[in-house]
Amino acid sequence: MARVVLHNMLFLYGLAITFSLLPPSVYCFHPKVLTNVFKSLSDISWSWAPAGATWYGPPNGAGTDGGACGYMSAVGEPPFNSKISAGGPFFVKCTENAACSGEKVTVVITDECPGGPCLAEPVHFDLSGAAFGAMAKSGREDQLRNVSVMNIQYRRQVVKCKYPGVKIAFRVDPGSNPWYFSTAVQFVNGDGDLTAVEVQEDSSKQWLPRQRLWGAVWKLNSGNPLNGPFSIKLTTPSKMTLVAKNVIPAGWVPGRIYHSKVNF
Repeated sequence: MARVVLHNMLFLYGLAITFSLLPPSVYCFHPKVLTNVFKSLSDISWSWAPAGATWYGPPNGAGTDGGACGYMSAVGEPPFNSKISAGGPFFVKCTENAACSGEKVTVVITDECPGGPCLAEPVHFDLSGAAFGAMAKSGREDQLRNVSVMNIQYRRQVVKCKYPGVKIAFRVDPGSNPWYFSTAVQFVNGDGDLTAVEVQEDSSKQWLPRQRLWGAVWKLNSGNPLNGPFSIKLTTPSKMTLVAKNVIPAGWVPGRIYHSKVNF
């Protein structure tokens, strides 16, 4: 993973799922939009701009398990805002260290930063060890990771998220119960964001709209007990829809992840 940090203590994570398959190395993670930010898309840097960078976790790890996006395994000032999905991709690269390759690496937003180095610059990327090392020349990854804080460059990129061979998954929130059903949506190909998530009980033909709680997490408050199995319908900003039929089984368990058989 790779995480990024902004003015208001935000970061960015990217999961190294397709690191060996896609050039440049792509650290794509679950998509989602944070709703507590107010900057416009025009504030995002589409050209290369300066930022600070640190790394966390194991040297070759994908980052921590958890985060503000609800992925469990940053976004009010540039480059993040309420219209940018936490799966929104960015290019990062380094050139100021002898170990830097100068090649761009792709990371995506997944969490918000707790402070510390995150507040040292207007824009700061707190990367996973794997993502940080990916900016190095071949064989010099550990040398680059020996740098505690480094100046890098970043820019927003327009690209579709791809998870080859991976289907959409739903992590049921630990606080869910028959009257309150909340899930984080993971591994969505394409737009990297969702505009609507609906649920349908197996015994009903009605699709019940869910509300975005925060991050990738969508909830449904019900006046009556919800009976599984559930189907879940997803809609993207480009109006594409997809149904994960009976993806949540009867007898579902809070905290578990359920994998569908579909993806965009």
